[in-house]
Amino acid sequence: MLPRNFNIIMLAAALSVLCHVTYRNTRTASILGEAIELIEQNYVDPVDQQALVSAAMKGVVSQLDQHSSYFAVDDYESFRDSINQEFAGIGIYVEQPVESAPVRVITPLVGSPALQAGVLPGDEILRVNGEDVSSMALTDVSDRLKGPPGTQVKLRVRRAESEVALSVERATIELESVIGDHRDKDNRWVYRLKSQPSVAYVRLKSFGEKTVRELEEILAELNNDFDALVLDLRGNGGGLLYAACDVCDMFLSGGPIVSTRTRGGIIDESYSATPGTLVREDIPVAVLIDENSASASEIVAACLQDNQRALIVGTRSYGKGTVQEVMPLQYGRSALRLTVAKYYRPNNHNIHRDPDDDETDEWGVVPNPGYVIPMDGSSLMKLSLMWRAASFPLLAGVNPPAPEDLVPVMPNPDSENTEGAGNEFSGGGAVEDASPPTKPVELSAEARRNVQRGPEALSIDPPLRAAVGYLLRRGESGAANSASESAEGPGDSQPQDTEPRKSAA
Repeated sequence: MLPRNFNIIMLAAALSVLCHVTYRNTRTASILGEAIELIEQNYVDPVDQQALVSAAMKGVVSQLDQHSSYFAVDDYESFRDSINQEFAGIGIYVEQPVESAPVRVITPLVGSPALQAGVLPGDEILRVNGEDVSSMALTDVSDRLKGPPGTQVKLRVRRAESEVALSVERATIELESVIGDHRDKDNRWVYRLKSQPSVAYVRLKSFGEKTVRELEEILAELNNDFDALVLDLRGNGGGLLYAACDVCDMFLSGGPIVSTRTRGGIIDESYSATPGTLVREDIPVAVLIDENSASASEIVAACLQDNQRALIVGTRSYGKGTVQEVMPLQYGRSALRLTVAKYYRPNNHNIHRDPDDDETDEWGVVPNPGYVIPMDGSSLMKLSLMWRAASFPLLAGVNPPAPEDLVPVMPNPDSENTEGAGNEFSGGGAVEDASPPTKPVELSAEARRNVQRGPEALSIDPPLRAAVGYLLRRGESGAANSASESAEGPGDSQPQDTEPRKSAA
C-alpha cells in the first residue's frame, strides 16, 4: 500500500472516532434543545426559553446528591458575592415579610454608606431613583440598589407615618466572616470574652475568600496574649476547602489535616500542617459546634480533634463530607456546582450523613465525652438575640420579636437576606435552621457537671460555659500536666478520636 493511501486511511479513521465522540457528547444536548424548541413552537402559551433551560438544568442536578446544584445567572452572582465576601451596594440587610409589600430594612451594616446616610431599621423602601418599588419582589429591589461604587442611589422610604428622602453613595461592601464576643465603644469587635478577658473568643461565620486573612490579622493583634482560646463554629455552614486547611494550620505545626478522594476512592489531594503556628501550642483551645456546623467547619473540628489540639464542645455536627467544584457555564454567567470528591479526616474516616442514615449511624463530628451539650429553645433564642445585638448595634432593643413568634436560627442573625449578597456562604450548601426542641434538653451527669464548673457569668450559653471551665482548669494545672487534668474525670481528658467525620467545601 502506498504511504499516501495509508495516511488517508488513518486520517479517515481519526475523523470517524472524533465524529463518534462528538455525537455521543452532543446527543443528549440535542434532545434537550429539540424539546425546548418544540415547546417554544407549539405550547399553547408563550414561554421563556431561559426559564425552560434553567428548569431543565435543575431537573438534571436533582438526580444527583443534595449538594450538587445549578446556579442561574442571578443566583451565581449572589453566590460569588458571598464567597468573595463583598458586593457593590449601600450596605443593608433587607427582608420582605409579606409578598408584594414594601421591602423592609432589617439594619444597615456598621460603617456602611446606608448608615452614614441615615437609613434606619424598619424603613420601608418605596422608591429607588424615582421608580416605584413598593410592590416589587425583594430580588428586584436589591438589583436596583446595587451599582458601581461611587454612584448615587436616591431612596424614598416610609418611616413610621412619614416618608423620608435619602441619597446614598454606593461602595464596595465587605462582609466579615470572623467576629468577636462584643464591640467596644467605637463599634470594633473585641476578641476576648467580656466576663473572662484572659480567654480569647473568635467566631467564624463562614469560610470565604477573606477568612484566612481576617483570622491571621486578629491572631497577630492578640499576639498570643491570652490564656486560652475558644473557636466558635456554631451555625457555620462551611465554605472554601483551602480556607479550612489554612485555619487548621494556624494551630498545628505538623500532622495531617484532611484528604480528598475522587470516584473509586482514589486519593486526589492530601493536606498537612506546616511548621510553625499562630497560636502557641501550649495554649489550650476549645471548638464549639452544633447541628448546623457543616463542611469546612467539620474539617477544622475533626482535624483539631484528631490531632488532639482542641476539645470539641456542643452537639453533633451536620455531617457533610463531600467536596463541590463550581464549574462556570455560559461563559461565566451561570454555573454548575458538582460534587467531585469526598473528604476524609486525619483518622481516615469519612463522616458524610447519607439520606438513609439515622442517629445510630456513624456520621458528623461528635463532641468529646462529657461535652455533648445541647441547648433548649429558650437558650437558643437568648443567644441568637445576643448575637444579633452584637453584630448589629442598631437592633439592640429595637422591636425584639416575641419569643413565641421566633424560630431560633443558629447560623446567626447575620444570615438574613442581604442586598447584593446571598444567604448561602459556601460549598456546603444551605444548612437548615435549628428548631426548638419539643422537650426539655437532657444532659448526661458528666456534661451537667462540666457546665456547672464553668463561669456562672456565661450561663446564657452552656456549651461556651463548659468550654471555658475546661480551658481555665487546663490553664491552672499547666498545659503540659495532662495527668492532673485526667484526674478530673474522663470529660476533661485530652481530645480523643471519638467519631468519624467528613468535611466539604
